[in-house]
Amino acid sequence: MKFKKWVSGTAAALLIATSLFGVAPLAQADEIQKRTIAEESIYDLLVDRFFNGSGENDYDTNTKDPSEFAGGDFRGLQDKLAFIEKMGFSIVSIGTIFDTEKYDGSMPTSYTTLEEHFGTAEEFESVIKAYKAKNMAIMIDFPLSNVSPNHEWAKDSAKQSWIASTNNGQVQWDLANEDVQAALIEAATEFVSTYDIGGIRLTNLADADTEFVNAMIEAVKDTKESLYVIANEESDANFDAAFSTATADVYRNIFKTVDMDSTKLMDPVAGDQPTQIMIDTLDTHRFTFDSANENMFPPTRLKMAMGALFMLPGVPVVQYGTEIAMNGEKAPDTHQFYNFKTDEELIDYIKNVQTLRNQSATLRNGDFEVITNENGLLVFTRTSDEEKWVIMVNNTSETQRVNLTPEQLGDDKALNGLLNEEKVRLNEKNVYPVILDREMVEIYQVKDDEGLNIPYMVALGLVYVLFIGFVVVIIKRGKKRRQEQDMQK
Repeated sequence: MKFKKWVSGTAAALLIATSLFGVAPLAQADEIQKRTIAEESIYDLLVDRFFNGSGENDYDTNTKDPSEFAGGDFRGLQDKLAFIEKMGFSIVSIGTIFDTEKYDGSMPTSYTTLEEHFGTAEEFESVIKAYKAKNMAIMIDFPLSNVSPNHEWAKDSAKQSWIASTNNGQVQWDLANEDVQAALIEAATEFVSTYDIGGIRLTNLADADTEFVNAMIEAVKDTKESLYVIANEESDANFDAAFSTATADVYRNIFKTVDMDSTKLMDPVAGDQPTQIMIDTLDTHRFTFDSANENMFPPTRLKMAMGALFMLPGVPVVQYGTEIAMNGEKAPDTHQFYNFKTDEELIDYIKNVQTLRNQSATLRNGDFEVITNENGLLVFTRTSDEEKWVIMVNNTSETQRVNLTPEQLGDDKALNGLLNEEKVRLNEKNVYPVILDREMVEIYQVKDDEGLNIPYMVALGLVYVLFIGFVVVIIKRGKKRRQEQDMQK
């Protein structure tokens, strides 16, 4: 069984590689054209819940109490760099990392000092450098309000006028106070100038004036021009990507089960600004929880959601643990310590889809056109001067067929399915019959129909050669073992 899975994985990797032959690597493309956040994908995690790389900072940790620190740290992030790189994410968002009284950073006590449970400044810098070497940027959260009553500013007698209120055990700053605004901007720009991060997510915007938020965005970008600045709340400020709670709800509700009205999937695509698209957040119940409540099989639902998420226009944001179907209704149950011993089927699926996206500028920012969008059946194209793709999302309970025409794709074309290895050609009725089983996503590359696909045949032949070689080795080992046994007798 393991060998069969290995052969299938090898074949898929070879077929994707041969299908993308001639496409410029991402790094080379970026040297020609500056990237925008619409080309990125974000992996959202909590440092404390990811991986424990060092026991030196494990004071007052308790892995049996989900509300306490569990031991994840900066070294853990560096140890698991290859794991995240494998899935193809370009930005790793690691939450609030300032001194905090809670594992998730929701009770910060400083805007300058790093949380000791996570590690040292030197270790953080090492993480940034290591990820940057692999073309991945580190993003951190910067809370504008809702801090611990023990925050260094809140305990400063000269800054008592900075406090607007205290609710739910947290301090809310007076964000209309010019001194508070100046102090927040100074703290953010100081952090950006100290650490070579690639992005900041401003959180707890509360009633912050748009003019102030824009001033903060401008200040940190003046410090580092390439910095991405986003938020996890709706705002009219000039963030690089918009956020909408309704958008996350739409994606979650459409994909948690089959045959749902999918027309609202287009809402985030309508605006000029790229939108963060996701199926849940670290502040909500897990998508696995939602799909299980619908009596659906979460891994299948997650494949549906991820396949669409990475192909639609926008900025895909994936919460840590989604790739292992992490469950939970609310924190801290939704913030489980990561289990690296789970099956990697979903991880490999995300890797394959993101490999396509990362290798094709067209899939990241090409023209977008909807062909069909009705009750869970979504077919759309991503097009540029260089290439054309057709993506079919069959989020229904039945096998679906869509007849594409030469007017839509061109004459003498062929569609190469890269996930399920299907090839579609023009038939006798002068249509391209695209057929897909229920609850599946397929990504088709539109190519000139040149008859036999030589790279495909070479890849398939190589798989068979590997298989035959494996069988020969097993037979030889068996013969040798029997000879040894005979000699012992």
